[in-house]
Amino acid sequence: MHLPSRTLLAISCVFLVMLVSACAQQVIPKDLEPQVDRNVSFLQVKEAPSSYLHRTIVLGGEVLSVKPGSDSTRIELLQLPLDQSLQPATERTKSVGRFLAEQPGMMDPATLPPGTRVTVVGEVTGATTLPIGEEPYSYPTLLVKHLKTWEPVVQSVRPGVGVGVGIGGIFGGRRGGGFGGVGIGTGF
Repeated sequence: MHLPSRTLLAISCVFLVMLVSACAQQVIPKDLEPQVDRNVSFLQVKEAPSSYLHRTIVLGGEVLSVKPGSDSTRIELLQLPLDQSLQPATERTKSVGRFLAEQPGMMDPATLPPGTRVTVVGEVTGATTLPIGEEPYSYPTLLVKHLKTWEPVVQSVRPGVGVGVGIGGIFGGRRGGGFGGVGIGTGF
């Protein structure tokens, strides 16, 4: 059976869209998406937390500590900017402060160890002042509605070594017959 090149191209495009959709991660649950105010930045909340009370925002960070309480767990985070996929940056020097995320219920600190990068969808509840060393620090606080953890970033020991995934297709033909194909591959 011979399929025209356009048909093979269309099939390849549909396959590619399906593959990318299957790999995409849901960072903000669909039911929370309409509630999220994407126009509020961490710096705005840090400067005037009471101005943003009850707004649902998305922040990224790295876990510094987890302190379980009787009815909630306090997570101290180093704020990190988010990329387009809502994943926190890896460079700590890009941070502009810290914040607290209150997770309802008791959470075992071992399940969220220091250094874990997270994206928090949460409701602004104000600010809490706690010491960092000897100095008081005002932490913006969020009530967690959703918490997405990210896998640790593995740094390559040798430059140029990494893992890649590719999708490709080849199309061609000659009079009276044709050939084509779609392939998926990984590289190390």
